[in-house]
Amino acid sequence: MPYIPADASSQSSSSLETQRNRFLLLVAGLGGLLYGVDVGIIGGALPYLEATSGLNAGQLSIIVAAVLLGSVISTLFAGLLADLMGRRLLMIISGVTFVLSIPMIALAHGYGPLFFGRLLQGISGGLIGVVVPLYLAECLSAAHRGKGTAVFQWLLTLGICSAAVIGIYYSYRVEAVAKVADAATLFAFKDQAWRRIFWVSVPPGLLFVIGSIFVAESPRWLYLRGKKEQALASLKRLRSPEQAEIEFKEMEQLAQADSSTSKTAAAKDSILRRKYIIPFLLACTILFCNTATGVNSIIGYNTSILLQSGLSDLQSHWGYVLFTFLNFLLTLAGMQLVDRKGRKFLLILGTSGITASLIFVALLFHTTEKLNRECRTAVQALVAPDQTLSLPFSADKARELLQASGDNPADIQTDRSSLAVIYSYGDFTAATSFVRSDDPTALPIKITRDSAIPSNKVEAFFKNPFGNLEASRTAPLKIERAMVGQVPESSHGWLVAIGLYLFMSFYAVGPGVCVWLALSELMPTRIRSNGMSIALVINQLVSTDACGDLLTLRQQVRLLQHVLPLRRIHPHLLLGRCLFPARDQRQDPRRDRAILRRQASTAS
Repeated sequence: MPYIPADASSQSSSSLETQRNRFLLLVAGLGGLLYGVDVGIIGGALPYLEATSGLNAGQLSIIVAAVLLGSVISTLFAGLLADLMGRRLLMIISGVTFVLSIPMIALAHGYGPLFFGRLLQGISGGLIGVVVPLYLAECLSAAHRGKGTAVFQWLLTLGICSAAVIGIYYSYRVEAVAKVADAATLFAFKDQAWRRIFWVSVPPGLLFVIGSIFVAESPRWLYLRGKKEQALASLKRLRSPEQAEIEFKEMEQLAQADSSTSKTAAAKDSILRRKYIIPFLLACTILFCNTATGVNSIIGYNTSILLQSGLSDLQSHWGYVLFTFLNFLLTLAGMQLVDRKGRKFLLILGTSGITASLIFVALLFHTTEKLNRECRTAVQALVAPDQTLSLPFSADKARELLQASGDNPADIQTDRSSLAVIYSYGDFTAATSFVRSDDPTALPIKITRDSAIPSNKVEAFFKNPFGNLEASRTAPLKIERAMVGQVPESSHGWLVAIGLYLFMSFYAVGPGVCVWLALSELMPTRIRSNGMSIALVINQLVSTDACGDLLTLRQQVRLLQHVLPLRRIHPHLLLGRCLFPARDQRQDPRRDRAILRRQASTAS
C-alpha cells in the first residue's frame, strides 16, 4: 500500500514536469519564430515598399539593414541586461519591443519612421537571440537542452519561411488587382500590401509576450541574486522534487568554489591571454567569412534579385517561398548529419557547393548584363535647370533614350526593359532603384540634391571622408551612368532561382550548422561567454554592412560582382581544411575529452 501513492505521485510529478517543459519550449520556439520573422519579413515586403515609398536605393538599403544594426546594438548589452533584470523580464521586454515596432513600420510615411521602426525590430531580435538560448540553457535539464536549442533553430527558419508565405499571399492579391484595376488603384493596393505584411506578424509577438509572463524565472539567475528560496521554488516547477534538490546543492557547491577563486586567478583567464587569443581570433575569422558569403543579403533581397532576373512578381514570391522552405528542411538535415559525418566534411562540402552555385548564378547574370546600353548623355540632357531630374520610364521612354544614344532600339525589347541611374553632386554619389518598363505602377525616377548629399558633416564623413560637403551643396547634377537593359525571360529567372536554391542548400547543411558548433568547440570554456558575444557582434556588423551596401552597389556595377560576392567565399573554403585535423573528429580522443569538459561546463 505505501508504494502505490508514491508511484502515483511520481507519475503525476513527471507528467507536470513534462507539461511545463513543453510550455517552456513552446515559448522559446515563439522567440525563434520572431527572430526568423525579423530577418525574413522584409523579403516579401521590399518589392512593394520599393515601388510605392519613393525612397532611393541607398535609403532602401538602410531600411533593410536597420534590423541587423539594431541587433548589433542590443547584442552588445543583452548579456548585461539579462544579468541585471533577469531572463524572464528581458524576454517580456524584447517581445513588447517587437510588438511596438510593427505599428511604427506599418503606419510610417517617410524614411525616418521606417528606419526607427526597423531599428526597434532589430533591437528586439538581438535581445531574443541572446536571452532565449541563455534561458533555455539555465532552465532545461541536460536531457532536454539539445531539444530546446533545436526547437529555437527550427522555428527560426520556420519564421523566415512563414514571412515568405505571407509575401506570396499578397503577391496573389496584387496580381488579381492588376487584372481588373487601373494603375492608380494598383499603386494604392501595393502601398497597403507591404504594410499588411508587417501587421500579420503582430499575433506571434503577442503570444510570445503572454507566454513569457507565465514561464518561471531562471533558477540560476535567482540564486546568483541571492534569492535562494525562489531559486529552489523555480527549480521545483521545472524538475521533480528530488532532481530540484540535487541541482540546488550543485549551485551551492559551484558558488562556494567561485567565491574561493582569487581575483588574480580570474584575471589570468582574460580573453587576451596568449593561449586564448589564437582560438578567439580564428573563431572570429571563421564567423566573418561565414557571414561574408552574403547569405543574409541573399535572404533579404531574394525577391528583388529574382525580379531582376526576369521572373514576374508572383513568380518571384513563389521563388522566395521555395527558397525559405529549402532552408527550413535542410537545416533539419544538417543537424542530423553533423554528428554522423563530422564538422570538417560538412564544412568543406557546404563551402564548395556555395562557391560553385555562386559562380553559376554569376555567369547567368553576365549573359544578360553585358547587353546593357549606356544612355548617360541622353539622360543628362533631361536634367532640369534646378539640377533635379524626374524621369517616368516606359517602353516609349526606353526607345527614346536608346535612339538618342545612337543604339538600335531593336536590340532591346523596350516593352521589357529596365533602367538604373548612378548620379553625383560634387563628391557624393548615389543611385536610383531598378525600374522596369512593364510595371504600370512604377514611380518616375526622381533625383534631387537631398537624395545624395549628406545632411551633416558626420554623415558626410562616413559616406566620403575626403568629400567637400559645402562645394557639393551647390555642385551641378552629373549623370555618371544610365544603363538601359533587357529584362530577361522567365526561364532565365528560374535558372537563377535554381542556383540560389543550391546556394541555400549547401549553406544550410554546411556552414549554417557547423560554424556555430565550431565556435563553441574552438573557444575554451573560460572565455566562451565573452568570446561568443564579441564574435556575434562581428557577425552582425559584417551582415549589416553587406545588406546596407547591396542595393546601391548592384545599381553601380553588374549584379554578379556584388550580390554574389565570389571573392569572399574562398578564404572560408580554405578554413575548412585548416580548422580540423585530417582524421575524422568522431575518432579524435581530444574531441571526446573536449565534449566531456563541455558537458560538465554546461551542467554547471
